[in-house]
Amino acid sequence: MTLPEARDFSFLFSKETKSRKPSPLKTCIHHFSNPNLIFLGGGLPLSDYFPWDNLSAESPLPPFTKGIGASPTGSKDDTLNVLVKKNEKTGDDIPLARALQYGHSNGQPELLDFLRGHTTEIHDMKYADWEVIASVGNTNAWESTLRIFCDRGDVVLFEEYSFSSCLAACEAQGVTTIPIPIDAFGIVPEKLEDLLDNWTPNAPKPKLLYTIPTGQNPTGTSLPNDRREAIYRIAQKHDFLIVEDEPYYFLQVGDYIEDLKKREQVYSAPKQSHEEFKKSLVKSFLSLDTEGRVIRLDSFSKVLGPGTRLGWITGSKQLMKAYVSLHEMTIQCPSGFSQVLVAGTLHRWGQGGYLDWLIGLRHEYVGKRDHTIDSLTKYLPKNDVFSVVPPVAGMFFTVNIDASAHPEFKTKYNSDPSKVENAIYEKVISRGVLVVPGGWFKTAGQTNPPLPDKSDKSKANEIFFRGTYAAVAPEKLEEGLKRLCDALKEEFGFTN
Repeated sequence: MTLPEARDFSFLFSKETKSRKPSPLKTCIHHFSNPNLIFLGGGLPLSDYFPWDNLSAESPLPPFTKGIGASPTGSKDDTLNVLVKKNEKTGDDIPLARALQYGHSNGQPELLDFLRGHTTEIHDMKYADWEVIASVGNTNAWESTLRIFCDRGDVVLFEEYSFSSCLAACEAQGVTTIPIPIDAFGIVPEKLEDLLDNWTPNAPKPKLLYTIPTGQNPTGTSLPNDRREAIYRIAQKHDFLIVEDEPYYFLQVGDYIEDLKKREQVYSAPKQSHEEFKKSLVKSFLSLDTEGRVIRLDSFSKVLGPGTRLGWITGSKQLMKAYVSLHEMTIQCPSGFSQVLVAGTLHRWGQGGYLDWLIGLRHEYVGKRDHTIDSLTKYLPKNDVFSVVPPVAGMFFTVNIDASAHPEFKTKYNSDPSKVENAIYEKVISRGVLVVPGGWFKTAGQTNPPLPDKSDKSKANEIFFRGTYAAVAPEKLEEGLKRLCDALKEEFGFTN
């Protein structure tokens, strides 16, 4: 079947992007690899002076039968060796001499080849001219997105609670953030459509929807397939782009099973096959995209290591060219060391081995999520003041609280839920545990002229705290959750 080409969305580019011209120096860099040309045209240091002659590392060996947390012993049965040399091109390795040189702002070809194969395997692409480029992680990729598409005064849609760094990037660039109502399953499509259908005349329309659809930060919510399809149709109707920020996409842990016998049956089931694993994943917005309307941000931060500072962006070739032009002037390229090490590992694992790693990672996070919900069920007071919705993806949980139930809500705190939130935060810190107030993630913004107020007044006194089950060992996790629950009991005057 012949796939269609992407639509031209260049009309959404910012003034900066429309004004940017290709760097003349970058137009000649491809000549550097021509052995018949004496290259005197750029400030490229001689690779002989790079002090590293090789890069070596060990990783566990697929299919990771001892679990992904098991350290390799050096045995050929459980250890994979990565050795990349400076000037030798072996298989799909990136020679250090090239990786540590200027150039390849879109990413090293060997890494991109793996990522294209991964994208083809995971996302059922619906148009032909798509591309991937390397990034230094999703936070930078989002900041680049803002510069490519937004001028001061432009509008971006966000979940009503979202990642605070991404909100801060908008604020710094003078971009207006408009909140979209969410529930336990993420964005509510009907409320998004109502917001857009009744948009104030003459108010600037949104260019982008920024969403963390899977294991959302901070709420832990995940959009089901039918909502993703509905949101994509709304984006077509109102002609904005969807930016799906998906660092937690492969941390999909499924429904929480309260019954321990049923849970044990699931735990003891045979390991998922690659096909079963892929079919179990929620559809990405990228897999629904027929027009090049989706820009997907992926990262190795949550599946390999945050310090790699390496990720990738997927979208239409036309839009990716704008990113590369910007990156040539800003990041130059992601770290050569990271690209060598990650690409060397992934190519040796192969696409199947990487899926084995992701399946193992899922197994670990299922146990972490279950232990968290079990502990909260054990230690939280049994009443309507506190509630927890077990996440189906990601690394975050939230404890939702009715602030109006605080015995001093009207007196000491003057019926202000934010004051109760701050008091709880100070209380849990004093008890030796850290969780983060939901108010730190609140999306706030308004157009000029203003949009009608569609906030849900019935939720005015609801607050929440975000925690993670990813950062500590199980025994510390349970102790931290017990301290959190004890602090909440004390603050609200509960004895059990």
